[in-house]
Amino acid sequence: MKIRLGYACVSETIPYTSSSSYTYTSYEKEQDNKKLDRIIVSNFLDLEQIIIYNIKNNIHFYRLSSGIIPLATHNKVNFNYIDRYKKYYDKIGYLIKKSNMRVDFHPNQYCVLNSTNKDVVKSSIEILKYHYNLLEAFNIDEKVLILHIGSNTFGKKCSLTRFISNFRSLPEYLQKVLVIENDDKIFNVEDCLYLNEKLGVPICFDYHHYICNKSDVDYEKIFATFKGKKVKVHFSSPKNKTKKDFRSHNDYIDSNEFISFLESIKKYKVDIDIMIEAKKKDEAVFRLIRELKYKTDYKFVDETTFFI
Repeated sequence: MKIRLGYACVSETIPYTSSSSYTYTSYEKEQDNKKLDRIIVSNFLDLEQIIIYNIKNNIHFYRLSSGIIPLATHNKVNFNYIDRYKKYYDKIGYLIKKSNMRVDFHPNQYCVLNSTNKDVVKSSIEILKYHYNLLEAFNIDEKVLILHIGSNTFGKKCSLTRFISNFRSLPEYLQKVLVIENDDKIFNVEDCLYLNEKLGVPICFDYHHYICNKSDVDYEKIFATFKGKKVKVHFSSPKNKTKKDFRSHNDYIDSNEFISFLESIKKYKVDIDIMIEAKKKDEAVFRLIRELKYKTDYKFVDETTFFI
């Protein structure tokens, strides 16, 4: 069973970020398209450095920042964010593909596909299209967008029904790239399995959300939802054990808890990419790896990949 560890968006090690923003309030006040362009170009250059850093450190799994193109989905801002920046997409996409790095997106909390508000649903679809367009521009073959089920307005049963209805109304190309994730308050693993039965949508199991919002868990069924593609899992540790901070992510990973999780799933013998969702990002990944080397006999093949 091969495990690869990854991190999300920003490196704590190098002074680059791919999420410099430009709010609509500032844009409306300044009407400065050149400033918007400079920010976007800067984001691409920073992302290029992060991808190079990942390659040099054998990080094969990485979540791209949704903020690469500020204001791309704002209904009062209209500009071509693909053709104008083609050389950046081409260069970064080439680096990703050449290194065989797995990348994906996780749209933020404003993407609520099952909202009762039609404008929110419309906006959510535009957000999904934006992320898809970026993956297409980067020439990513296996496109993945991680999505929470969303709103619980009028109760869980009605909310799941809305999700099913709105999912089925999506363009087929978006349906094919969506992966749902259990959350920490409302929609648990069983709810995700229900949607998988109805829609065939894969499930990204989030361990931290699971321990916050427990239900029966069948790892074999969850992993099978990827239908032969490499399984994706999210893992983080609670900030602390108090009720107030239990849902918040810790800076680092509790290695004993992580090892216990791996031992509980190793019998399924499936290769898994695990996104480490710790606040210290790549630093948390490498600290966890050092602890795994000390505490286990897992066979490491490079800095972030090992067999159990």
